[in-house]
Amino acid sequence: MFAMDSRIRISAAIALSLASFQTAAQPPLFDGMGRAGVKTAAVEYLFPEQVTLPANTPSTVTLHFRVAPGLHINSHTPKDSYFIPTEFSIPDGSGVRLEGASYPAGADFTLPLDPDTKLSVYSGEFAIQARMVAAAGNHMVEAKLRYQACDNSACMPPKTITVAMDVVGKQ
Repeated sequence: MFAMDSRIRISAAIALSLASFQTAAQPPLFDGMGRAGVKTAAVEYLFPEQVTLPANTPSTVTLHFRVAPGLHINSHTPKDSYFIPTEFSIPDGSGVRLEGASYPAGADFTLPLDPDTKLSVYSGEFAIQARMVAAAGNHMVEAKLRYQACDNSACMPPKTITVAMDVVGKQ
């Protein structure tokens, strides 16, 4: 009887621990003003929605993003290799090629729970300088921004958002 009770208690403790872990792993929900409650995107693509570039000529386009209040994302060059960097990409076959991108320097950030660790992050608004080459014509591009958002106590799973742009390659 005692062995059966112990197994039940251990099983219950494991189930409770797993439920607590799953709840803790859920990303916090924010309303865009940093308040919990309503889910909004951690990072929002602001502009431009349309760009005109000289066809087949490398051109730089400034892409603007906003990180939700109360959150930060790792910079493109985080201080440790296990942090997920912010990366912009354009899929092959879109009529537009990404030749390279220049990312802003990250701001130093210290977590209240670990003041010895310094992070390199973006918060608020930031811009990426994307060097693109567009074939002649009109191209609806679904570029991607991959990032990992965190608040002061936890990180959400990495996420990729679509950066939709109408790119016109002008002859």
